[in-house]
Amino acid sequence: MRILLATLAFATLFFSCSPYQKALKSEDVGLKFHMADSLYTIGKYKKALKLMEQVVPAYRGKPQAEKLMFLYSDTFYSLGDYYLAGYQFERFSNSYPLSEKAEEAAFKGAKSYYFLSPRYSLDQKDTKVALDKLQGFINRYPNSTFIADANLLVEELTHKLQKKEFEVAKQYNRIFDYKAAISAFDNFILDHPGSEFREEAYFMKFESAYQLAIRSVPSLVEERLETAKRYYDSLIRNYPESEFKSEAESIIEDIEQRLENKQV
Repeated sequence: MRILLATLAFATLFFSCSPYQKALKSEDVGLKFHMADSLYTIGKYKKALKLMEQVVPAYRGKPQAEKLMFLYSDTFYSLGDYYLAGYQFERFSNSYPLSEKAEEAAFKGAKSYYFLSPRYSLDQKDTKVALDKLQGFINRYPNSTFIADANLLVEELTHKLQKKEFEVAKQYNRIFDYKAAISAFDNFILDHPGSEFREEAYFMKFESAYQLAIRSVPSLVEERLETAKRYYDSLIRNYPESEFKSEAESIIEDIEQRLENKQV
């Protein structure tokens, strides 16, 4: 027990006298800044942040503030606190538009919002914000060394939004709301001409129209089967070798048989 207490006492004495602890307790903002910079450089971000938080107010309006505010922003980024990183990088970009770090700050600020984007099944408000921020960066720095990375992030977020929209349309189909499904798939096809989900959207629109037709009151069945046939034609015209061709052909055969036999 005595050995443990002695060890704890020694540890307390040692750390209380460490340069870091001295800097924390010091009134010398220059010492704090220097220590924070050194800790940031070696990746000790949590310790660096504690010191930065103490000196940021003292350096506002001073020449050293530019460097400090970039380090402060980047420390949040390195710690994965992307809400604060995005906010601080935006403040830096607005305050120091001519800084040699302005471009990097703008990219990392936009990328911070990318990290806040949730999985596709959740609300995509933050994804849309991230897209706006990244597009703003691309527009502002079209020749940036970060432009390739920014474009990849935009592509990924766009895919996520498309998947969300497509899954919503499929959900209408799954809950038998075929009118809503047809409308949602139609909007998706119009809004996303290059989407990887577009081929399936054509098929699902056709399949939804078929399901709507065969579940309709007798007076509407024939008209709706004819509409479904037109959607089949659109699928095959746009994707003659569609991966859904076999399933689509089975459905169209049933439609033709129903119309031929007047089993409507």
